[in-house]
This record gives sequence, C-alpha cells and structure tokens, in this order.
Amino acid sequence: MFEEIISVENLLEAWREFLNGKRNKLDVQEFSMRLMDNIFALRACLVNRTYRHGGYFAFNISDPKPRSIHKANVRDRLLHHAMYRVLYPYFDRKFISDSFSCRLDKGTHKAVERFQKFVYRVGKNNTKQCWVLKCDIRKFFASIDHRVLLEILSGDLDKDTLWLCEKVIGSFETSPGKGLPLGNLTSQLFANVYMNELDQFMKHGLREKYYIRYADDFVIFSNDKKHLEKILPEIDGFLGEKLKLKLHENKVFIKTIGSGVDFLGWVNFPNHRVLRTATKRRMMKRVKESPIPETLNSYLGLLKHGNARKLEKAVENLTRESEKM
Repeated sequence: MFEEIISVENLLEAWREFLNGKRNKLDVQEFSMRLMDNIFALRACLVNRTYRHGGYFAFNISDPKPRSIHKANVRDRLLHHAMYRVLYPYFDRKFISDSFSCRLDKGTHKAVERFQKFVYRVGKNNTKQCWVLKCDIRKFFASIDHRVLLEILSGDLDKDTLWLCEKVIGSFETSPGKGLPLGNLTSQLFANVYMNELDQFMKHGLREKYYIRYADDFVIFSNDKKHLEKILPEIDGFLGEKLKLKLHENKVFIKTIGSGVDFLGWVNFPNHRVLRTATKRRMMKRVKESPIPETLNSYLGLLKHGNARKLEKAVENLTRESEKM
C-alpha cells in the first residue's frame, strides 16, 4: 500500500486530480513550474522517511455555521490526494451501506431518500407509530483522538503506511493529541474510518437495522420509544469509552415522525419533507445577493428533492429577473 501511494504514477495522477479548479492559484502555479523536481523531492523524503508535514493557513467560513478551515501547502495537499486515491477504495469496502458522508454515489440527497424509506418500513406505510432517535456529536472533528484513530488504522495498514498516516494526523491539533483539520482531504476519510467503529457497533453490537449516519449526525428508527431510550446510554457509553467522543446534549432527541424530524437541512414528515426555515432564509439571501445561473441551478436542484414548489417558483422568478438585467 505504501509503495503504491508514493509511486511516481500515483503522485502524477493525484496532481491531475488536485489541479481541478486550482490552476489559477499562485502557489499551485509555482509548484507546477518545477513539477517533476517537486514530485521527485517529495518522493525522496517519503522513501527516506525524512518527510515532515508543513504548517497550515487558517481562515473562517460560514457553512452555514462558523467553521475554521486549515489549508496545508501545495506539496502536502498533493500527498493527501495521493494517499486518498489508494486508501479510500480499500476502506470504502469496509463501510456500511447506510453511511453517506464523503463517499462516491452517496451524499445528502441519498441519505434523505433513505431516511424516507426507513420511515415507510418502520411505520408500515403509516399504520404504526415511527419514533426517531436523532443524535449529534459535540465538536466532532476537534475531538477525534489521534491515538485512537491510529489504533484503528493499525488493524488494516502496514507499518510504513501507518507511519505516513501518523505524520499527517499528527500535523494538526486542536488540543494535545486531538483534532483533524477541516481543510484536509484525508480528514474526510479518517473521520469515516473513525466513525465506522460506531457504525459496526450499531449494526453488530446493538443490531439496529434502521440506522443512518452522515458525518457526525445519525438517526435510528423504531416503533418502540422505550427501546430508543434504552439504547441511548449504550451509544453514549460506546462513544465515550471507545472513541473519546461526547453526544451534543442540546442536539439529542426522540420524536415521532409525525411531529417532523430535522435531518440534513430538511424537516421530514411521514409523506413529505420541507426545507428547514434557516436553510430557506439562507438560500433566498444568497440567491438575491448572487443571482448567477450556477447558484440558481444548484438551489433548484436541491429543491426538487422535497416539497418546495413555492420556493422553486420564487427562485425561478429571480432567475428570470437576473436574465433581463
């Protein structure tokens, strides 16, 4: 696995993928001017085990809540892509089918569609009560424990690949021995590897058939509210003992689907879903500020996944107005 990651062929393919949308960036152009020299120098550091990850450039975004992004230099981001190209296919085969975050052919839309299927199955087409336990992990990326993550990875990786992962994981901390940077491509994969431990516990430890996870948000469906109340302390205990994580005390609830369950930007009901009010406001604000075709089309695509005909008309009207200008 290590030899495949650091091969010149893989590094060149990783560079081609990394370049997408970044060709005009000054630091990317500078790296590109001496591309082969830079790639051979990086590979030599990896072969000789002298590689050291560089620092990060930090900036904040609102997505929609404030987030701190940490961006590595071009050399290190190229390596992240090279690692991802080899590690992702291996680990993706180990993930459960109902894990939807940062995976090919998955995503939020498919997660919401799966949510609706589980509502029908558990509720027997609305003939039985369907309860949903919704959980969220407190400060997820900032709380990922480096030692625990490396222990999990050690079960699958050879010592050289594990050494490389340790260099990338150890390059960033939010507190001693904890945290992954939101700007690294590898962080998305490592987060899924970390949370796969919870997924396997849900499926094989608790034997929960109706369970969906997207990043650190997850839901479990049942006809029995007491069953969900019973397993909640077990889930909390597993997260604390095994993964050193905590549930977000203000974002854990058990509700009937009839009262509306907020999941991935949609409020879900037995037979339909509507866009969350905050998402709706944010969408209309962005459309008004930047009524360009790319923005409008992306939101129209989003709205087709729920009951939002009035909103679609409002966005379409803004589209027509922008075309006249």
